[in-house]
Amino acid sequence: MDVRVRALQTLLVQKGYIEPAALDRIIELYEKEVGPHNGARVVARAWDDPAYRDWLLKDGTAAIADMGYSGRQGEHMVVVPNTPEQHNLVVCTLCSCYPWPVLGLPPVWYKSAPYRSKAVIDPRGVLADFGVTLPPDQRIRVWDSTAEVRYLVLPLRPAGTDGWSREQLAELVTRDSMIGTGLARAPGVQA
Repeated sequence: MDVRVRALQTLLVQKGYIEPAALDRIIELYEKEVGPHNGARVVARAWDDPAYRDWLLKDGTAAIADMGYSGRQGEHMVVVPNTPEQHNLVVCTLCSCYPWPVLGLPPVWYKSAPYRSKAVIDPRGVLADFGVTLPPDQRIRVWDSTAEVRYLVLPLRPAGTDGWSREQLAELVTRDSMIGTGLARAPGVQA
């Protein structure tokens, strides 16, 4: 895949269709400014600040924009909290609607037909595919992202993190935990 991408990039540059500096800027934007680390900061703040958490759950778009994360694909954000009683899972059954400002580019599996259909038909099976086993009495709610509304899961805060800084908390948040196909990492568990 790398060879194909580099060959295509070389051809597009040679033909004058793209400027290397512009391409570098786009790559830098998605590596450093847009991505799951943004969502992790939102989650960490919600875990640390009850007033922000309340605002985030009431008006996700405004609360997320307050942290500087807004724009295309993030205009209408709804944040759904995991609880001991309910786990949330996000899918886009029609295509790949995804909150880019807080999660970056969607993973390939998110756009795949098998994920999109199985998430609705067998959400526990999807979670098992990702190595997640929930208690049998914990409900799973599936949220269908659309062009009008994008969802972000607020994972449960791991036990043993009282007194942690937001930076430390953000390290526990994964992209998958904000989609619902994963859980936040427990303290001491490496990525």
